[in-house]
Amino acid sequence: MNTDLLLVALMAGLANWGFRALPILLMRGEARPGGIFAAFLASTGPAAIATLVVASLLPQLWPEQKDPLPLAAGVVVTVLVFLPRRSVVAATLAGAFACGLAYAALHGGL
Repeated sequence: MNTDLLLVALMAGLANWGFRALPILLMRGEARPGGIFAAFLASTGPAAIATLVVASLLPQLWPEQKDPLPLAAGVVVTVLVFLPRRSVVAATLAGAFACGLAYAALHGGL
C-alpha cells in the first residue's frame, strides 16, 4: 500500500473531524439562536459540499484531464437536491450516485 496515500487520507480525516467536532466540543454552552456559533454550524453543510467538489475536481484535472461528464452530473444533481430540501446528506448521496452512474454509463459498467 502507498504510504503517501494513507497519510493524506489520515490527514484529511483528522481535518474533517476537527472542522466538525471541535467547535461543538469547545463551545457547548454558546449555541444561541442567531449567534455566531449557530451561523458557523449552518455553514458547515455547504462547506462540506464544497470540499467534496474540490476533492472530485482535482483528480479530473491532474495529472491529465479526464472526461468531465461524471463530475458535471454529480455537481448538477447535488445542487438540484440541496436547494429545495437543504439536506446535505441527501444532496451528497444523490450527487455521488449520479457521478457513479455517469461514470459507469461512459465506461460500459452498467
